[in-house]
Amino acid sequence: MKSLWHKKWNRSVQPRKQRKYLHNAPLHIKHNLVSVHLSKELRKKYGKRSIPVRKGDKVIVMRGQFKGHSGKVEKVSIKKTKLFVENVKVEKNDGTMAPYPISPSNIMITSLNLEDKKRSASLERNSEHNKKKEKKPEKPKTTEEKKKPVKEEKPKKKEKKEVEKK
Repeated sequence: MKSLWHKKWNRSVQPRKQRKYLHNAPLHIKHNLVSVHLSKELRKKYGKRSIPVRKGDKVIVMRGQFKGHSGKVEKVSIKKTKLFVENVKVEKNDGTMAPYPISPSNIMITSLNLEDKKRSASLERNSEHNKKKEKKPEKPKTTEEKKKPVKEEKPKKKEKKEVEKK
């Protein structure tokens, strides 16, 4: 492990090396690590399972002490790979409320912020591409494939019973 991060890093079984790779990754790689699952309706509409979250997206917390809380994303920290949601706050010892960082793996997007034209264009482009894939008809089976006999399994040999000696 000479360098901090290398783009050709393949994989490691060791958790310490996995954590090191994620921690030292550059921001253009960490941006993909802030991807969040879409709700079932959005998944069906756009044909994608997850996309990088942005400020203004409406989300719901799926895991942790704030499970069930929903709100808009206030801030996305790509450097720390954490999100800050509107109604998710913790009371500090002095009585003030502080935003609580949440991991993107514990969040689900319920509605997207489509103010950015590039983001909406890429989602539409991807949804059209995925719909074309679904419309391709399956190839009909040839007559040879239909006529292939199914192999029957041979019955297993019966186990010999042990004879008790008296």
